[in-house]
Amino acid sequence: MATLTVDDVIVRPLITEKNTDMMEHDQYTFEVASTANKIQVREAVEKLFNVRVKAVNTMNVKGSRRSRAIRRGRGRIYGQERTWKKAVVTLFPGQRIDIFEQV
Repeated sequence: MATLTVDDVIVRPLITEKNTDMMEHDQYTFEVASTANKIQVREAVEKLFNVRVKAVNTMNVKGSRRSRAIRRGRGRIYGQERTWKKAVVTLFPGQRIDIFEQV
């Protein structure tokens, strides 16, 4: 099994209205590699953003099903969005991640 580097663990930060409200409680949300565990996420956040992590919660987000019709009554196309992993990182009080503050 290949090991993940710090850059491979965190795919992108998630910025939504709910996540913006969570920032007031020192919680930040990231999309992470599906094979990453909590320890790897903690180490990646601490090294990339130079902060201290209090807790990490991860969850697998299942992709929803999609379908669309084809022209002239030839049927439907069925598919599914990709499944991905989300991590909610709680920092110690007084810690901030600047990438979220710019938004």
